Amino acid sequence: MHTKQDLLSLGNLTATELTDLLTLATALKQEWKVGGNAPVLKGKVLGMVFTKPSLRTRVSFEMGMHHLGGHALYIAPDEIQMGKRESIPDVARVLSRYVDGIMARVFAHADVVTLAQYSRVPVINGLSDYTHPCQGLADLLTIIEHKGTVKGVTIAYLGDANNVANSLALGGTLLGAHVRIGSPYGYSLRENVAHLAGQFAAASGGSLTQVVDPHEAVHGADVIYTDTWTSMGQESQAVQRALVFPPYQVNSNLVRLAQPDAVIMHCLPAHRGQEITDEVADSPHSVLWDQAENRMHAQKAVLVKLLT
Repeated sequence: MHTKQDLLSLGNLTATELTDLLTLATALKQEWKVGGNAPVLKGKVLGMVFTKPSLRTRVSFEMGMHHLGGHALYIAPDEIQMGKRESIPDVARVLSRYVDGIMARVFAHADVVTLAQYSRVPVINGLSDYTHPCQGLADLLTIIEHKGTVKGVTIAYLGDANNVANSLALGGTLLGAHVRIGSPYGYSLRENVAHLAGQFAAASGGSLTQVVDPHEAVHGADVIYTDTWTSMGQESQAVQRALVFPPYQVNSNLVRLAQPDAVIMHCLPAHRGQEITDEVADSPHSVLWDQAENRMHAQKAVLVKLLT
């Protein structure tokens, strides 16, 4: 087996590798803004496997490949029925004979791990129930743009400590941020993520704190981040979640406890009136649209790194 690189979790990267990706993303964004990217992926094809729908993931990867001179092939959920119609190892074996890289947006993280194991080309995790590394990269890029750095920045995440929170905690602590997770009992970070983020923080001078009180989480924070209370695949828990999460809503009262120049982040889609209010999402503090755009630029860096 020849060695290939995959991107399955930010937790698999070193601080240097993560910094290099973010530096490259910044350069590619600048290049794009002043006249377009060089076609460094000319002749390359990215196969995009979706088992759940998407706006940002599909369009940002497709446009990213287009800007870099390559081509993206969208494979809809019903076309493969990965794991049902055909085994995941076989999908990986076949697809990697046709394309130069695979991006997969899946429910179970084990599926993207299996794809990577049996694929002869690089595999990128476009989202799994465990982690969302591309979103994490976009988040860190956005924080750098608005705060100048990640090191020493206090990032407060409110709500369900889900795949997005996992990536934010891992990437943030790797680069020396003070990450605070404010979640109800039973919805905090997985133990393995908290353990790994704790190790990263010890090495980088950052910190990881988990609290139940949302006010404590956002007090003096530089960044306030939230996400939907019920993710795809958790619909059966929606009623229960709607009872426990309202105190974690990012609204004007909560934002007042943060730094005066705090920025508000959300990976989208936002359920306005639930985890975030219109007033906050559309306020001068909001960097939601920069964050969404940065998915494309962060992923371009990943594509250049893995496919050239």
